[in-house]
Formats: sequence, C-alpha cells, structure tokens
Amino acid sequence: MSALLNLWNSIVDRLEPVGAWVGLLPIRLLMGYEFGKAGIMKFNASDALYGDVPGWFAGKDFMFPFSLFSPSFNWFAVTWVEIIGGIALFFGLFSRFWAFSLIVVTIVAILSTHWPAEWNSLAELWDGYRITAKDGSGNFRVPLLFLAMLFPFVFAGAGKLSLDHILFKKLGQR
Repeated sequence: MSALLNLWNSIVDRLEPVGAWVGLLPIRLLMGYEFGKAGIMKFNASDALYGDVPGWFAGKDFMFPFSLFSPSFNWFAVTWVEIIGGIALFFGLFSRFWAFSLIVVTIVAILSTHWPAEWNSLAELWDGYRITAKDGSGNFRVPLLFLAMLFPFVFAGAGKLSLDHILFKKLGQR
C-alpha cells in the first residue's frame, strides 16, 4: 500500500506544475473558438454595425436590465462581446473580465432563448436539458456546459500559458 501511495504522490508531484501551464488551456481554446465563432455567425447574419437585426433576435424577451435596450443595441453588444471575448479568451488576455462578460451573455441567452417556454415540474424543466429544441421544451444543455466551463477562468485566471501571465509577470502585478 505504501508503494502505491508513493507512486501516486510521485505522479501528482510531476503533474501539478504542468497543470499550472496547460490545465485550463484546452477549455480556454475551445471556449474562445466557440464564442468567437458564435459572434462571427451573428455578425454575418445581419449588418450588426448598422442595427440590422434578424427577426428571431428582435422578438426576444430579454431579462432586466437588457430589456431596457433596443434589439439593435443588444445585437451589437452580444455580437462584439462574443467576437472580442472569444479572441481574448483564446489568447488568455484579460481572461477574468471576458469570462465574466461571456457568463452574462450566456445567462441572458439561456433565459431568453434556450430555456423551456413553459414548465410545470422539474421533469418538464429537465426535458429542456438537450442539445436541440423539441416543441418549445428548450435546449439549454450546451449553453449550460459553456457556463460551467467559463467559471474557472473567473476564479483561477487563464493559467500560465496565457498573455495574462506574461503581462502580469512583466508588470509585477495581478
């Protein structure tokens, strides 16, 4: 038993320093790519610079305080937060800020687009935990997974293999 425990400790001692460098990297690259791609798809869906908002987006019922803004402003904001935030997250630049911003965008998207239209029980709500929508039952599985993957960047940062780490090292600050 002692030999097995020593082997385990030896493995962990070698993995922990590597984890500080690459532990969050695959998730960061994936989230950066996915949000950047989503933003570019929105940008290409209409002329986001001039307020031309697709009809499916204009009819959304956004939560407060986003309900106070026009659909064209919300479209512009979400498009550019996804594009810039995706690129910044991909490279690990100001990762905590962009991860938090993308969490807000994701929560609004879940509540306005992916949440079931109606549900009267937890079983009906759980039916919305799917990838594709079925008869208004929702499809919040992927956005919820994205939400969960963004939280480590808010609390732990982007890791040592990031522009954040290089900047903080050069500036001597966090």
